[in-house]
Amino acid sequence: MLRARVITALILLAGLLAALFLLPAPLWLAFASLICAIGAAEWAGMTGFPPSARKVYAGLVGALCVAAGAVAGLHRPDTVAPFSLAPIYAVSAAFWIFCVPLWLRAKWRLPSPAAAALVGLVLLLPPALAIAHLRLLSPWLLLGVMAAVWVADIAAYFTGRAFGRRKLAPGISPGKSWEGAYGAVVAVVVYGLVVLSSVGHGGAAVSYLAVVPALVAFTALSIIGDLFESLVKRQAGVKDSGSLLPGHGGVLDRIDSLTSTLPVAGLLLLWMAH
Repeated sequence: MLRARVITALILLAGLLAALFLLPAPLWLAFASLICAIGAAEWAGMTGFPPSARKVYAGLVGALCVAAGAVAGLHRPDTVAPFSLAPIYAVSAAFWIFCVPLWLRAKWRLPSPAAAALVGLVLLLPPALAIAHLRLLSPWLLLGVMAAVWVADIAAYFTGRAFGRRKLAPGISPGKSWEGAYGAVVAVVVYGLVVLSSVGHGGAAVSYLAVVPALVAFTALSIIGDLFESLVKRQAGVKDSGSLLPGHGGVLDRIDSLTSTLPVAGLLLLWMAH
């Protein structure tokens, strides 16, 4: 299993880097929409859609991603500030910041297929558009934001294994601990400050006292995204969202923390460009 995980991870990383730096903007938007559609199919499977409806739902979500991206100009390499995405990002941010913490606490279940379809759209469309948006600004920017999520995941895992004593959410994800969460916060803050010091900030007045709370909030969002998918999987009685990636489960298993962080990053960048 470990060998399969490592091989799959290396293949995914190589493919991601090649696509990130080589694909033209229209194909990158298509790639992001494909990821969105695959995630939608997995979401539909976990939330009880009939098999025939899963493909229809995935196709509709993927097509909507292409359409929304085209309207925002994400297929054009000269697009800098696609402000039409702001409402989409804002809905996503409100969902993750205000709704999901209550959802996790109450362990709500999706009441109907219509609710599942709507939540899946909020879950998947904004991060897919953010993937296209951030990459237009700079492939390195998108990679840096994604790397922050990976740093959080890795730090939480190893810190939790070494020092984990108090369960973070035992009824949702028994393997996660508060100590792991603290380790993730420390690692992301260090990572963020090192990156900021290394690349500079374009002459902008940046207060490190403001950056640190932002990085803490970013880490908290990544953990919330992870916990939300864990809750849905637990309620569905499945270990993984899918089986597309050997040793890693499905696409949603790999992007759970990105679904909650990328739209907020996109919204912040639009605010800074305003």
